[in-house]
Amino acid sequence: MTDLVILNGKVLTFDGPDAEALAIKGGLIAAVGTNAEIRAMAGAARVFDAQGSTVLPGFIDSHVHLFQGAAELEYLDLTGVFGLDALTRAVRAYAAERPDDVLLYAYAASYHAMGDRSLTRHDLDDVLPDRPFACMAPDCHTAWANTRALELAGLLQGKAVEEGSEVVMGADGTATGELREAGALAPVMKFTPLGGRDMEGSMTGADPIPAPTPAQRAIDKAVLEKGLRHCASRGITGLHNMDGNLYQLELLAELEAEDKLLCRTEVPLHLKHTDPLERLEEAAYMRQTYASSHLWSSRVKMFIDGVIENRTAFMLQPYPGTENRGAPLFSDAHFKEVCTRADAMELQISVHACGDAGVRRTLDAYEAARRANGPRDSRHRVEHIETVSAGDIPRFRELGVIASMQPLHAPHSSPEAIPELASLLHNHQIPTAFPSRTLRKSGAKVIFSTDWPVVPVDVMATIQGAVARQTLPGGWQDQTHSLRQALAAYTCDGAWAEFNEHRKGRLRAGMMADVVVMDCDLEAQPADSLSTAQAVLTICGGHVTFEARCELLF
Repeated sequence: MTDLVILNGKVLTFDGPDAEALAIKGGLIAAVGTNAEIRAMAGAARVFDAQGSTVLPGFIDSHVHLFQGAAELEYLDLTGVFGLDALTRAVRAYAAERPDDVLLYAYAASYHAMGDRSLTRHDLDDVLPDRPFACMAPDCHTAWANTRALELAGLLQGKAVEEGSEVVMGADGTATGELREAGALAPVMKFTPLGGRDMEGSMTGADPIPAPTPAQRAIDKAVLEKGLRHCASRGITGLHNMDGNLYQLELLAELEAEDKLLCRTEVPLHLKHTDPLERLEEAAYMRQTYASSHLWSSRVKMFIDGVIENRTAFMLQPYPGTENRGAPLFSDAHFKEVCTRADAMELQISVHACGDAGVRRTLDAYEAARRANGPRDSRHRVEHIETVSAGDIPRFRELGVIASMQPLHAPHSSPEAIPELASLLHNHQIPTAFPSRTLRKSGAKVIFSTDWPVVPVDVMATIQGAVARQTLPGGWQDQTHSLRQALAAYTCDGAWAEFNEHRKGRLRAGMMADVVVMDCDLEAQPADSLSTAQAVLTICGGHVTFEARCELLF
């Protein structure tokens, strides 16, 4: 007996012709066809009237930080807050609502919150002088803390941190308040309401120490559950998590056992440059232990560099006006050794690489692994690719490497950000900056995502960022995509990237019933208003995980 049918839709199957309707039975797509064909199968099934709106495979966000994004749903959002007065009003109102927090914490603070400069501890002392306060940049690679927070974390007088991280020091011998990268962020983040447990997968890749108490585990599981509901409300049925540890997997497995894992989720091992090579055996254990259709682990995530904004991205030549190229987190020999070992274990690899030298080092390591182990369908990934040498673009297709990109990171979607970013790049780097369309045209597989919480996990805002054409100054190139290309990068191409193209990402009989119904016909929407489109029904494995309206017919 059919469980649910969707009628009167514009069904984008990504598997041949479009259709009008589909039927779901036993967690799988039973049939796709005309309204008449599917209505005849309905029987006693629930019937959803799509009212001419787009129906398509459930969205797969191919780069998220689920735990951290979920936690930040409860924190202060400083998006669009500029100047001391506005910042003071926002933070003090927030502080009044949270009198018991040891550390007041906010996110999405701009690198230019003070106009032509970034924040200092003295600015934040004026904002909140009597309580510890810290705020994270949108990219999650830099934070700023007031004096109370620096004292609490033991950083005011500076501290030796791991390579690639920095407690920025002032001329007076004390910390300025700016903290760059994980090694400098972690001492402050452990005082957030969750004790930094939401960030351990990103910052250390290890489980929290000390081990969370039963009460803390319950809190953390509730945070993850809320985050999954939030994702499902955006039409998301699949997540590629970009940080990972066994602790997250344990919590997600508990949610799965309780039928509360609303999105299929893949969690990698985060291997840091400071970890011994033998830690890859933990990835093998994770792969063996977690291998269901809803929760699995088969990938290693690494960082080769940082970000352009704080000049920690690894560049082929120094940043303009400096002698600083950024520093790679792995040496060339070490990185090739790690990638070769992981590839030999048939693990998928994904590497954060923003700078052109970081991208090249990653491709070099993938090529070395291929030479050592022989060619295979590895589908290794490079995350972000904010700058790349023109000569390295063809190597993605040649090596079968996936370009995992985030359209809303690119200034193409917000040209007002171009002057800020252009000052950090040389003129010759600009034509191949954030080159998602260039890479697609070269034959590389391109997938899209948000990098939540770097930007909100709102799929349609990202789709608009990929599709809406902007007028760009100087040498910036058009990197827009067609709507169907952008939607494919969020559905069938995302499924391919996780080796699940035979089970999901397309709407045809026998595929997993991961489906989203939108509130409009996306192809009838102007490109610059796509972000207003919303999911009204999300189905994962045949189960309704989100429903915004009741249009069920009986």
